[in-house]
Amino acid sequence: MIINGVSIDNTFAEAFPMKATRAIITAQNEKWAMISAQAMTGFATSVIACGCEAGIERVLSPEETPDGRPGVAIMIYAMGGKGLAKQLETRAGQCVLTSPTSALFAGIEGGKPIPLGKNLRYFGDGFQIAKKIAGKRYWRVPVMDGEFLTEATTGMVDAVGGGNFLVLAESQPQALAACEAAIEAMKQIPNVIMPFPGGVVRSGSKVGSKYPALGASTNDAFCPTLKGMTKTELSPEIESVMEIVIDGLSKEDIDKAMRVGIEAVCQLGAANGIRRISAGNYGGKLGPFHFHLQEIMA
Repeated sequence: MIINGVSIDNTFAEAFPMKATRAIITAQNEKWAMISAQAMTGFATSVIACGCEAGIERVLSPEETPDGRPGVAIMIYAMGGKGLAKQLETRAGQCVLTSPTSALFAGIEGGKPIPLGKNLRYFGDGFQIAKKIAGKRYWRVPVMDGEFLTEATTGMVDAVGGGNFLVLAESQPQALAACEAAIEAMKQIPNVIMPFPGGVVRSGSKVGSKYPALGASTNDAFCPTLKGMTKTELSPEIESVMEIVIDGLSKEDIDKAMRVGIEAVCQLGAANGIRRISAGNYGGKLGPFHFHLQEIMA
């Protein structure tokens, strides 16, 4: 398959079951809602070392938030419910409770309830006040700038993590420009996040390493500087490869995000140095969700 001069590999991305939740952060203005959201989703690129994968889903207008203020929707993904609940509570306590003018609300109504502000209320040292509105419990916690309003719980649901595609280009600037275009398009798709910095990862990995302590190591087959030293997947003109990883609430959500992302890359096309689209997988043995590139783009 070739789209605008870009070859789409006959391969698939391999993804894994995860647990996910969404939270809504509001503040006096969009600036402070975003500051809190960025702090809460920091150091959350991969469950390998961060304990979760998190990112900003989208900015919300005052008409879309529970308290009528500017807001930001964030999503957190983890391998299990216990780990997800711990990450959510810790991050909310350190990054939203502490952030000026912030409030915190559930972003998923269904699923299994997990604590959002349920335990953060204890920071109020007995001065906190519970309110129940339309069947939902909220806590008002006194803080030095006024009060911190938080919903008690949010929903946890089954999700999918690790959808991905690789952009193979003639130069590093061209690969990055293509990925930036893809991320802008993918941000328009709901229910997904791209957890790596700016949505892009340059250090794609393979399973295993020559060093026993490491479970993953550099994907040497896609490293341009190793063409003459390893079993390379790269033709001579490829000098840069970058990857976009997607987590979503469903396989269909990731399908949509991958499609619009790859379309954006292919719009730049071979004229802008983009030569191939490929994907990372582990032979289909580690993850039950498979995203076949040519099927997605058919």
